[in-house]
Amino acid sequence: MKTNRKSTIIALFIVHFSLFIFIGCFRPIVYLQNSPNYPVAIFYDNQRPDRPFEPIKELESTEEVPLESRQTANRRMLSRGNDMQQKELLLARLTIEAKKLGADALVGVRYKYYTTQTHNGFLLTGLAVRYRKEEIVSQ
Repeated sequence: MKTNRKSTIIALFIVHFSLFIFIGCFRPIVYLQNSPNYPVAIFYDNQRPDRPFEPIKELESTEEVPLESRQTANRRMLSRGNDMQQKELLLARLTIEAKKLGADALVGVRYKYYTTQTHNGFLLTGLAVRYRKEEIVSQ
């Protein structure tokens, strides 16, 4: 009886240890170090491209989504919502719109969010620009 119990404890220990090692080897599914690949270059408000450019059009993308259940309890707000997936979706929409206009980049991109009693709102703006053609000067 003692031998059977001892072997059960050893087997459980081996299973738990193996699971611990096995799970510890996995990388997270969402790779935070990978940034999305957009069809045009993106320069935030404090950045500028190193090439001369011509403005095409000021673009804006907005969205309002209801608060999630985890954000409120007893009609009180627990957290304000800045959701990276929603931000990346807005940025993707903005870059696609810029590409349709023939833009090479978005300059002065600004992201703002706001929260009301019932919704999270997101606003993304940027200037669609086209790079100037570089002329070769012969000597």
